[in-house]
Amino acid sequence: MASTAVLRKPVFSRRQLLERLWLIALQVLMTFLLVTFLVPTLWMISASLKASTEIFQHPITWIPRDPQWSNYVRVFQVIPLAKFAENTVIVVALSVIGTVISSVMVAYAFARIRWPGRDLFFSLLIATMMLPEVVTLIPRFIIFKHLGWIDTWLPLIVPYWCAGTALYVFLIQQFFRGIPMELEEAALIDGASRIRILTEILLPLCKPVIATVAVFALLQHYNSFLEPLIYINSMDKWTLALGIRSINDSNAANWELVFAAGTVMVAPIIALFLVAQRYFVQGIAMTGFGGR
Repeated sequence: MASTAVLRKPVFSRRQLLERLWLIALQVLMTFLLVTFLVPTLWMISASLKASTEIFQHPITWIPRDPQWSNYVRVFQVIPLAKFAENTVIVVALSVIGTVISSVMVAYAFARIRWPGRDLFFSLLIATMMLPEVVTLIPRFIIFKHLGWIDTWLPLIVPYWCAGTALYVFLIQQFFRGIPMELEEAALIDGASRIRILTEILLPLCKPVIATVAVFALLQHYNSFLEPLIYINSMDKWTLALGIRSINDSNAANWELVFAAGTVMVAPIIALFLVAQRYFVQGIAMTGFGGR
């Protein structure tokens, strides 16, 4: 017995060593990818604090010799960045609220209510995920033009109150399917309505996936450039994405202003992710396991 134990010990130690080597290699790889993704952002922040003659110097100086904090003041003087930020907050807030509410209601209908043709319509909804958005761009523009919505925020807000993004419906539907039906059946027996079941029983259990959908939707609308470019003509209705483009066109020689404006736009997203990353990761993980 002693000899057998002695023979087995190196095998276990070798497996443990391989596992540790794998974890180290994985950590090195993830660190390399993290640095690769962060380098452009860090360089943008560094360049936003430099003088124009220092930005493209070689070799790169990551820490400005004389930080030019006035670059951020000049950005707000060159373009109405505060107005663009206000427009973006209004458009994004209304779009995200509409996306979450409509996606939750449609996902609930697909996941918890049985009705004729449910599976067929859900398959058609999922099939729209394979349809490139640019394919429907011209038909949507014609529709909004006949409705008189051009040069307004309505094309950027109203479609998302109709569960227009199939991915969000799919994520919430998968989460709903992981919640036991017995909870809903007991509430129905007690006389609760569908709306009450959804708002008081299911939604409190779905905070992770709702937070995930809200973050995804916020990033989608906050970074949207093509739709505002097509539908909005007046400068006083521009969002931040169009405002950054305008400063890039008119101040190509003053790159420090371009990078300062980009930093102003990126900062809220970074802060939001740091605050909501726990719900974000939890929502993705639990959705993948059917809400369990």
